[in-house]
Amino acid sequence: MVQHETNLSEQSRRITKKSNSNFYYSFFSLPADKRKALYAIYALCRCLDDVVDKSANRLEASEALLKWTTEIINMYKGKPSHPLTIDLKSYIDKYSIPQKYFLELIKGVEMDLTKDRYGTFDELHKYCYRVASIVGLICAEVFGYHNATTLGYAVDLGIALQLTNIMRDIKADTLNGRIYLPLEDLKKFGYTEEDLLSSTYNQAFVELMRFEAERARSYYKRAVETLPKEDQRAMVAAEIMRAIYSRLLQEIESANYDVFAHPPKLSKLQKILIALKTWVKNRLGT
Repeated sequence: MVQHETNLSEQSRRITKKSNSNFYYSFFSLPADKRKALYAIYALCRCLDDVVDKSANRLEASEALLKWTTEIINMYKGKPSHPLTIDLKSYIDKYSIPQKYFLELIKGVEMDLTKDRYGTFDELHKYCYRVASIVGLICAEVFGYHNATTLGYAVDLGIALQLTNIMRDIKADTLNGRIYLPLEDLKKFGYTEEDLLSSTYNQAFVELMRFEAERARSYYKRAVETLPKEDQRAMVAAEIMRAIYSRLLQEIESANYDVFAHPPKLSKLQKILIALKTWVKNRLGT
């Protein structure tokens, strides 16, 4: 039984490592059991994302998400059947992670099947909350916290990370026919959907991206201001994520927002150094 559990945990770890996600570098700051829990959570998130990205068509993806919804419900009833949910079940119990978080996450992933444009930031905020802030709330339960205000930190940081992701991945998303930047923002700066789909880099785009970067920074700032002092140590992995994604945002700004010609990317060494620096600052309370 122990060997079986070890194999499942290793599978979750491999999925997380193979994705080359920035999250992987933050998990090393955690004790072994919390790290394994985060591997299991991230592996499930990765599989949900793959439903949208790798399904042959929308119907197939919808059916797959419906099966995952059933699987999540069964997991909370004590009857998981998928290797990932079998691995996840013990951590769900240990850290008292609410079922509603995972169901809300699936709703967020499902939005990629039904929407490829967002008219307003309010619409985009709902998407960001479901696919990113919810993950932050799940992780907060694993990290542990004393002050419920920390959940507000998790929500704001999730929005900030997702907005940074959106800016970074503009070109890849447009190749898939998706535009996440709010259409009201494009209109405000005189930049059209056609401009974005054709990777047009001009002054209007620079001004648009500067506006989006300032919005992302406002959420990073809110997250920092919201995090209670008594929970700062517990949130060290989240703080590492904040530091890595803040650096990504700096890279975007340094390239004068030309994500078409200069997609922002950090090397493994850069991520490791950022993680170490953030961990030390967190331990010293500076």
